[in-house]
Amino acid sequence: MVARERGLRTTVALTSAALVLGVSVVLAGLTGMRSRARIENAIGRSLSEAADQMADQLDGSMWARSSEVAMLAKLGVIHNLGDPAAMRRLLDDFKATFPTMSWMGIVDPKGKVLAATDGILDGADISARPVYRNGLNGLFVGDVHDAVMLANLLPNPSGEAMKFVDISIPVRDADGHVAAVLATHLSWEWTRDLRRALMATMQDRPGLELFIVAADRTVLLGPRELLGAKLEIDAVRRAQSNDRGWAVETWPDGRDYLTGYAFGNGHLTYKGLGWSVIARQPLEVAYAPATAQTVESVLVGGAMVLLFSALGWLAAGRVTGPLRRIAVAAEQIRAGDRAAEMPVVAGSAEIASLSATLRDLVDGLVHRDAALVRLEDIAYQDRLTALPNRRYFEQYVEATTSGGGSATFLYIDLDGFKPVNDRLGHDVGDIVLRQVGGRLAACFRGDDVVARLGGDEFAAVLPARTGTEPPNLDDLAARIIAAVNEPVVVKGEAVRVGCSIGVAQWPADSADVAEALRFADQALYQAKRDGRNRAVRWSENLTATAGAA
Repeated sequence: MVARERGLRTTVALTSAALVLGVSVVLAGLTGMRSRARIENAIGRSLSEAADQMADQLDGSMWARSSEVAMLAKLGVIHNLGDPAAMRRLLDDFKATFPTMSWMGIVDPKGKVLAATDGILDGADISARPVYRNGLNGLFVGDVHDAVMLANLLPNPSGEAMKFVDISIPVRDADGHVAAVLATHLSWEWTRDLRRALMATMQDRPGLELFIVAADRTVLLGPRELLGAKLEIDAVRRAQSNDRGWAVETWPDGRDYLTGYAFGNGHLTYKGLGWSVIARQPLEVAYAPATAQTVESVLVGGAMVLLFSALGWLAAGRVTGPLRRIAVAAEQIRAGDRAAEMPVVAGSAEIASLSATLRDLVDGLVHRDAALVRLEDIAYQDRLTALPNRRYFEQYVEATTSGGGSATFLYIDLDGFKPVNDRLGHDVGDIVLRQVGGRLAACFRGDDVVARLGGDEFAAVLPARTGTEPPNLDDLAARIIAAVNEPVVVKGEAVRVGCSIGVAQWPADSADVAEALRFADQALYQAKRDGRNRAVRWSENLTATAGAA
C-alpha cells in the first residue's frame, strides 16, 4: 500500500512538472525567436542607415574639399603667380583655415614646386607624381594612397603610415593656357573623425564597427588588422552594385555579423571614387537582449515546475478516484481536445482545491499565449464590422461538418444598401454595415457563427448541438429581418435598409456541404425575386422553379 501511494504521488508530481516545463519551454522559444526577429530587423535597418549616412558624409566632404581647392585656384592663386612669397602666405592661410589639407603646393607647368605650405618641397620636382600629372588636365580627385615624398617631412604624432587623398587642378591664365597646377594632399585622418562622430551617436550599439572599402575591395578604414586587406563578402559586392541595405553574413573571421552596406555615388560635381561603407555588429551581441529574455523565461518556467511539482506531490496523498477524472481531463487537453475542460472535483477540500488550481493553471497558460492567438484572430476578422470574415467562415463550416452531425446555413444580403452608398457616401455606408453587423451578431446563439463575406453580404452557420434545442428558423428569420429594418441614425438622418435571407440545411437538403451552401445562395436569390426583405427556405420545388425561369 505504501509503495502504491509513493508511485501515485511521484506520477502526479512528474506530470505537473512536465506540463508546466513543456509550456514554458515552448513559450520561451517562441518569445526568443520573435524577439530575435524584431531585434535583427531594427538593428539591420540602423546599420544600413549608419552606412548610408557615412557614405553621404564622405561624398559631401570630398565635394566640399575639391570645391574649395577649385575656388582657391580660380580666385587666389592666379593673381599671385609672380610672387612666391605671396603664394606661400596664401597657401599657409588656406591650410590654417582647413587643417585637413596636409600639404598644398603651386607647381609650374614643368613640375617644379614654386611655393608650398610651410615651405615643404619648395623647388622640388614632382613631375612624376600623379597629383601633378592628372592635375594638368582638369580637376582631379585621387584615391587613397601612402605618403611618398612627404612621409618624413610632415609631423606624424600617431606613428602610423600616413595616407592622403590627392586633389589637384590646373591654374589657367587669361588665354586658357595652364600657368600652374595647384596640388594638394588631403589627410586621411578626417575620415577617422567622421567615423568617430557617427559612432558617438550610436553608443547603444556595442561592438559596432564602420569600414570604408575601396573600389578594388581593399579596406581603407576599419580595424587595424584588416587595413589593406581585401574584403570579399557579399555586402561589399551588393554595395558596389549600387545597392543599400543589410544582411546577416559570415565574415572571414568565421563569425556572423549583422551587416549594413551603402555605396558612395558622389555629390554634385564630385563623381565619387567607388567607395563602399560597411557597418557591422556581432550577431551574438545584437541578440544579447533576446537571449537574456529567453533565459529569464526558462528560469521562471523552472520555478513554476518546482512549485507545481511540490503542489502535486502534497495533494496526491489524499487523491484517489477524483484524481483519475482530473488525469483523464488533463490527457484530453494535452491531446488538443478544444472541448475538454479541467473539472472542479467535489470531495475533500484538498481535492477540490487541487482541481480548481489545475483548472486555473490551464486557463492561465492559455491566456499567456493570448498575444499569439490575437495575431491569428486578426487574420480571421472583418475589420469593418468585427465579425468573422469569409476565411474564418469557410474554415468553421469545414470543422463543424467534418465530424458529422447537422447544420443550418443562412445567406443574408442587404436590400437597398447601394442607394445608401450612392446618395450618402461610403462613410455612411460603413456606419450602416457596422450597425447591421452588431445586430446580426445579437440574433444568434453563442456557438453560432455569423460572418461578413464582403460588401453587404453576410452568412451564418448554426451547428446542431447535442442536448440543445434547435432554433425555430421562421422566428430567427423574423428577428433578423426586424433587427436589420430598424433605422440607423447617421448625422440626424434615419437610414433604412432591409435584408433577404436564404436558408438550407445539411445534410437534410444535401449530404454535400458545398452543395448545401449553394442551395442557401439559391434560396437567397429567390427571396430577392419574391420581393426582398423576406426569408426563403430551399426546397426541390425552388430548384424546379429556378430551372423553369
